[in-house]
Amino acid sequence: MSNLSNNIQNIEASRSSIEDADFAAEQIWLRTRYRRNQPTAMLAQASAIS
Repeated sequence: MSNLSNNIQNIEASRSSIEDADFAAEQIWLRTRYRRNQPTAMLAQASAIS
């Protein structure tokens, strides 16, 4: 029973690490997307003002 409990804890820890890595990757993707779109948004605003 102890072995099963240890396996469950290890799986949960692994799952948590994977979720953390997924979250970090998603943050990087969103930051990159924002930075790519920022100049376009600034140009659109400048055009709207002119």
